[in-house]
Amino acid sequence: MFHSSSINRRTLLGAFAVLALAGTSTSAIAEMIFPEKAELTFGFIKLTDMAPLAIAKEKHFFEDEGLYVTLEPQANWKVLLDRVITGELDGAHMLAGQPLAATIGYGTEAHIVTPFSMDLNGNGITVSNAVWEEMKPNIPAGADGKPEHPISASALAPVVERYKSEGKPFNMGMVFPVSTHNYELRYWLAAGGLNPGFYTPSDTSGQVKADVLLSVTPPPQMPATMEAGTIQGYCVGEPWNQAAVFKAIGVPVITDHDIWNDNPEKVFGMTAKFVEENPNTAVLVTKALIRAGKWLDENDGANRAEAVEILSKPEYVGADAEVIANSMTGTFEYEKGDKRPAPDFNIFFDKFATYPFYSDAVWYLTQMRRWGQIAEPKDDGWYDEVAKSVYKPDIYRAAADALIEDGLIEASEIPGETDGYKPATAAFIDGIEYDGKKPNDYLAKFGIGLKGDETVASLASN
Repeated sequence: MFHSSSINRRTLLGAFAVLALAGTSTSAIAEMIFPEKAELTFGFIKLTDMAPLAIAKEKHFFEDEGLYVTLEPQANWKVLLDRVITGELDGAHMLAGQPLAATIGYGTEAHIVTPFSMDLNGNGITVSNAVWEEMKPNIPAGADGKPEHPISASALAPVVERYKSEGKPFNMGMVFPVSTHNYELRYWLAAGGLNPGFYTPSDTSGQVKADVLLSVTPPPQMPATMEAGTIQGYCVGEPWNQAAVFKAIGVPVITDHDIWNDNPEKVFGMTAKFVEENPNTAVLVTKALIRAGKWLDENDGANRAEAVEILSKPEYVGADAEVIANSMTGTFEYEKGDKRPAPDFNIFFDKFATYPFYSDAVWYLTQMRRWGQIAEPKDDGWYDEVAKSVYKPDIYRAAADALIEDGLIEASEIPGETDGYKPATAAFIDGIEYDGKKPNDYLAKFGIGLKGDETVASLASN
């Protein structure tokens, strides 16, 4: 069960509580604070959306806050999470679902919090060349003869049916059971009429009743695993979709921008214990990361070419700059030669991308419930409570207020008064409206997935 959070405004600025009581502004306090821990080690996975960490280090934004940060690539998401929990890492680039799943005890149990959302969008779904050739006749062509986008998974359904009729499994890869990629791939498949399977307390494969069998593959290994025929496609972040195009082994068919327009992707996670013991450090880290996000997006992406060169270094993503640039500089390539404008493929600051909205957390929890990772029904209040135990806008606001005071960001660049919930949106591939304040109503709208009092066992008996 998740733990109620003891992180609040008073804890956050505990070292300066007297100043606060004397009427000193939050921004002035934040400007004066010193880190309790100045030497820090943060983990990341080799994906382009770790960019805020690399930029905060390379542009000395961490040092500006009195922080001396070492960045360490991690072998996979589980190792990364485990090392944050043990304290070997002070924080990390995380899948948005990881702090939520850990806090509610799905998989490894630990109270993880996030004050900072690292980006919007950034993922794609790629299929092998052979699967693409079978899908293509099912996809309408535009006036230019090229496939019309976004491409529905209904175009994949006849391919999956053929595999089934021949007694062969149709396998696809995603990066982790509580990853954005898993939920986006499941969402896309289900919107096209394909069941991506369920998790149960006794079967954590996620393949119960599945038409398409999803399994974990580490991001850098996706292209080679597909080329070997072990999987027929995958959902992953960049540069591993574009890598398939460059290697001529596969075709990206859709980006997550078209599955859920401007969806939150990664977060920066720390243990609640670390933040409680180092409240000033948490604010200062968040300041540096907000500045990095702004640098990545400012002046219509004028810094992206430099960011690509930084990310291509072996100590960061280590992929060819040309491959990284294919999605980081305003375009995205599908079939070889079919390069289309994609100005919002990676958003690191614009559209309030860095703010930890509770509604983002609730969406991930709804998908955990939809696919059985949350096996029993929960009332709407539970979703709100979990979101508030993990997402920490107070830390973000203390950091942002200090940056506004310093003249480094504008007040208009962060949300004004907000209860932490974005307005309802239907910007999904299936047009189903999501209201974060009504998670159970949202779940009730889906034809495939758990809703209400349903369990996987009750579905099996129907």
